[in-house]
Amino acid sequence: MSDFKEATVKETPSNHDMGRSAGYGTGSEKSSQKLDVSLISREARSLDERLTGRQRYLSLKPAVAFAMTVLSSWTGISLTMSAAFLNGGPTTLVWGTLLAGVGSLAIAASLGELASITPVVGAQYRWTGLYAPRAMSPAFWSLLQGWLTVFSWICLCAAVPFISALCLQGLIILNDETYVPQRWQATLLMWAFLALPVLGNVYGRKLLKAVEIMGGVLHIVFFVVTITTLAVMARRSTAKFVFTESFFGQSGWERFDGVLHLSDEISDAPRKVPIAMMLAVVFNTILALAFLITVLFCIGDVEAAVGTTTGFPIIQIIYQATESKAAATVIVCMILFSTMIALFGVFASVSRLTWAFARDNGLPYSEFFSRVHPTLHIPLNALGLVTIIAALLGLINIGNTTAFNAILSLATMGLYLSYVMPLAFVLIRKLQGRHPNYGPFRLGIWSIPVNIVGLAFGIYMVIFLPFPSVLPVTGATMNYAAPILGFIMLLALGDWFVSGRKRFEVPTHAPEHYE
Repeated sequence: MSDFKEATVKETPSNHDMGRSAGYGTGSEKSSQKLDVSLISREARSLDERLTGRQRYLSLKPAVAFAMTVLSSWTGISLTMSAAFLNGGPTTLVWGTLLAGVGSLAIAASLGELASITPVVGAQYRWTGLYAPRAMSPAFWSLLQGWLTVFSWICLCAAVPFISALCLQGLIILNDETYVPQRWQATLLMWAFLALPVLGNVYGRKLLKAVEIMGGVLHIVFFVVTITTLAVMARRSTAKFVFTESFFGQSGWERFDGVLHLSDEISDAPRKVPIAMMLAVVFNTILALAFLITVLFCIGDVEAAVGTTTGFPIIQIIYQATESKAAATVIVCMILFSTMIALFGVFASVSRLTWAFARDNGLPYSEFFSRVHPTLHIPLNALGLVTIIAALLGLINIGNTTAFNAILSLATMGLYLSYVMPLAFVLIRKLQGRHPNYGPFRLGIWSIPVNIVGLAFGIYMVIFLPFPSVLPVTGATMNYAAPILGFIMLLALGDWFVSGRKRFEVPTHAPEHYE
């Protein structure tokens, strides 16, 4: 293989050819060439812009706004409170959220350090290939990671519209007590919620910067409106109830890597991507805690909130506070609107991730899915694949709601597992004194301790997320996330042995130094 510096745009008709000349490894190759990751990132991004017309048009502000709206923890908590009420109490929810914020910040800082070294759209699967031990077939772990990350994000693309659809049905129940929700109706509503961000990504690419800034602003405005309404109009609970009563909910902490998959469209990504990730976690932790404390102080009739026929305690809590169905409907619709803004960013992120994975020949029919539309300048085929799979997942709800609920757990568990793999591999190297050539963002002496905290928190989440929420476990209460994840891993293994080990191309050596 030739040295990467010899590869030029004129000499390189495709990214895959460039990869071969750069020391990219496939599953069937054993390469000992050293890879200058910073050079590859710089040259590859320049080549991408020339070949695809994609440009780096996102500055720090829209990058932070993007990360904040995609993470969107306070809206995630508001829509998933019912699970939290069934699995603990206010104390666990408040202090658990604080703990989750600390753990997520450690993961974000650790991933930010990697992003500063190699700010690529593929993120986790690329880093896994770079830092996995040579004796463990880095390309294999990278392909497995790619399948895991892509499918987890697709599950999120299905789960968020589904929850939004159920919430809309809850609002209908609030305003019309004779309404009996049907599962097929929820699926149709889910598809409607799915269509909005997809169409926005297809025809509104140039608006992405404005949409993300607007989304970040509205994220704060709607938060202020919601907690102010509750604080002014609701009756108060005691501090003892809020801080000492004995929730573990899924609050969206697993989505802070979304901005990583827009690295090719953020100027000065090595500096701005880590900052955007960490600021998003800090801001969302503050907002989530403020929202939770306000809601718990203003919860009113706890039994009515938990047992509400709408299925969403937040609807009942706001209705009890305002004593107005119209006011409750408007405020909850603001939350749903924020969710739609977040979905716009989610689809932008996962479509680019899928495109990058296909560009590295990680998917069957990669040539088709790695194409970029010549006039829209978006990975349209990859976006179509994500949309179709997410829509098909919605059909599961018609047959079995419990099985579909596992999709949300699977998205959360899969994303945390995608964080664990590269963090584990790079931490092993650091403990051996083999440090990567750091970028402009570096944790310094705190690097290893922060990596350990982030890795421990990620492993904890991966272990406990598949647990069923109630006992005894029956077919109706079983958490199917782990079996589904196992099935996806089997598909990835099958792909590896059938053709992936010959097809997949990914950098498999990172420069390092001893400290």
